[in-house]
Amino acid sequence: MFNSRALVVLALLLHSVVALVSAKGSNSTSQWQTLSGDAPLVIARGGFSGLFPGFSLAAFNLALITSVPDVVLWCDVQLTKDGAGICFPELLLNNNSDIEEVFAKKDRTYLVNGVSTSGWFTVDYTLNDLANVFVTQGVYSRTNKFDGNLYPILTVEDVATQSKPPGLWLNVQHDIFFSQHNLSMRNYVLSVSRKVVVNYISSPEVVFLNSIKARVSPSTTKLVFRFLGQDDTEPSTKQTYGSLLKNLTYIKTFASGILIPKTYIWPVTKDLYLEPHTSIVSVAHKAGLTVFASDFVNDVPLAYNYSYDPVSEYLNFVDNGHFSVDGVLSDFPITPSEAIDCFAHLGNNTSGQANPLVISRYGASGDFPSCTDLAYSKAIEDGVDVLDCPVQISRDGIPFCSSSINLIDSTTVAQSSFSNLTTVIPEIKAGSGIYTFSLTWENIKSLTPIISNPWSRYTLFRSPRTKNAGKYLTLSDFLTLAQNSSSLSGVLISIEYAAYLAEEQRLSVTDAVIAALNKAGFANRTALDVKIQSTNSSVLMKFKEKTNYKLVYKIEENIGDALSSTIEDIKKFADSVVINKASIFPETQAFVTSVTHVVPELQAAKLQVYVELFSNEFVSQAWDFFSDPTVEINSFVLGLNIDGVITDFPKTAARYKRNRCLREKVTPNYMSPIQAASLIQVVSPDYLPPAEAPNPALTASDVVEPPLPSVETAQAPGPTGNHTVGAPPPPNRQPKIAAGFFLSSLAMLIATLFLL
Repeated sequence: MFNSRALVVLALLLHSVVALVSAKGSNSTSQWQTLSGDAPLVIARGGFSGLFPGFSLAAFNLALITSVPDVVLWCDVQLTKDGAGICFPELLLNNNSDIEEVFAKKDRTYLVNGVSTSGWFTVDYTLNDLANVFVTQGVYSRTNKFDGNLYPILTVEDVATQSKPPGLWLNVQHDIFFSQHNLSMRNYVLSVSRKVVVNYISSPEVVFLNSIKARVSPSTTKLVFRFLGQDDTEPSTKQTYGSLLKNLTYIKTFASGILIPKTYIWPVTKDLYLEPHTSIVSVAHKAGLTVFASDFVNDVPLAYNYSYDPVSEYLNFVDNGHFSVDGVLSDFPITPSEAIDCFAHLGNNTSGQANPLVISRYGASGDFPSCTDLAYSKAIEDGVDVLDCPVQISRDGIPFCSSSINLIDSTTVAQSSFSNLTTVIPEIKAGSGIYTFSLTWENIKSLTPIISNPWSRYTLFRSPRTKNAGKYLTLSDFLTLAQNSSSLSGVLISIEYAAYLAEEQRLSVTDAVIAALNKAGFANRTALDVKIQSTNSSVLMKFKEKTNYKLVYKIEENIGDALSSTIEDIKKFADSVVINKASIFPETQAFVTSVTHVVPELQAAKLQVYVELFSNEFVSQAWDFFSDPTVEINSFVLGLNIDGVITDFPKTAARYKRNRCLREKVTPNYMSPIQAASLIQVVSPDYLPPAEAPNPALTASDVVEPPLPSVETAQAPGPTGNHTVGAPPPPNRQPKIAAGFFLSSLAMLIATLFLL
């Protein structure tokens, strides 16, 4: 029998599994443009099949825990040789179970809708034969770590009696095939409907729905016609589904609703951009038909208009100002649950909570090339609180915003006339680069920017239509843009490689930043907060001596702890700290293994904690967060009370702060933070990933640095050609040494004492 440990997930995935409350009370039904005026249904295909093996008891029960109270469980009904009805996604058993191991070389070939199909068919096995066959994850891009839990194949009756769902949806995909094998799907469905409550029955076959319409109670069971591809042929009428779509009056004679692929409503171009929506929902509603949309998953590329944010996609189907579908069919039911109950109908004037600060990473760099005017304008439009500028400096001493000191990383410089300026500088990076200090500002602003694609190894790319859009800004232009915005609360200016630039290039990036801020009037208190960020304490010490700006220390390394003495050292030169996600939720093979005490330790010392990097691409998140960036943000904010979210998709984080569910007295389960290590505890021993060593603690030697070197008045040009200088850099750019030396000036002496 299946691994009983798998049921632990139902209690561990959330901080507390409270009684399901009516989560929809806060979202007025009068706002919905559904046929009934009620909120759209969430239909969980095979339960939470985006994580657990679909149609397993664990998947069904997880869907019940993490979804709206009236979630409907979807069961694709297949018939066995002895006429039992099982919940299984396909006619073939081999893609979603281990039947090939149990019945080796027992595959058969049959015609399915006229197409020769080979595999292990349900019609060749009795229910008793399948007792030792277990469901597995059928989508190979999803984790297979739960396949060892031996989840049995369930009958329809099993799902109804064991999970006790608020709603049950039976989908009959191949009635004609079963009839060809002397099995009556009609008789089975009518029989099971007398034993358990079946709320919806769908099929893409007209003849099947017509055969049962007089035998089911329309007040109890709704019949839904399922549309397949528009060019596919409906087997009983021999018409294409596209043709049937034009005759909804006919559909209304045997069904009360239609289930259509989401692209019927919002078509998508070949390069994955949305086209204008069709009129199908409005037309169907006028015909008295409910409209359900299918094919919603979090872990495939969405239309680029959604910026990899699945909540945005759902909202486009239920809250677009023109229409709302009556339900959505999803492998990840937590996401439509939060979209419908927490984020729909917020309106532009809905105020959000103060924390966390939403801090951009190179502007909205998930949508436009990093640090361009368009990326910054999009971030402001999206509701970012703090706009960031990583300052680089040109050969002629102009500070400007760019994500990298190496222009190859962010521009097409390697394909330009400046490609001969390639240089090897181990202090900065291994290998060659073309660096900002090798070109003048006039040279740099003529370059074409390129969008970052951090997940290209998974063939996930960012907006190709805007991949070269925008232009770079000087620091002065950036500050002017920020001052002209009424919504920003501050700016964050980050500085790296200051010691190298001073020693080797005779360029003082710190002085250039201070001068630009003074010129823009920031030396006097303004409406915008200024934050200076660096991985080097020496940079922050210099700003502490010369300015009153807030100082942010960035810890690059993954840490598992922070010594109290080290935290006291940090407090001498910083007001806040940036750490990465892995320093809070360590992972192994994309499973969260624990939660550290780093955040409460730093906050206990009155240091604000900002966390990076929150991206929307599903591969950037641990399995524990359900391929949903909102679930991830919520777990860090609500679960750990972090002070700031650093993100390249600020729209997602800014919308989270306006989340209606955060204001409810009882937080619904789909807006509860995850419990660390809950998922990995459900993995069977044979599938457990190897344990990894814990991250090291942050020590004083990681933090303390000598003061920045001075810069001579004369300015040296940047190196050209295949020039190589220096030795490989340590983790935080500069060598760290113990502080205990005397300097001639009083200011330097005080700076040194701060480092003790």
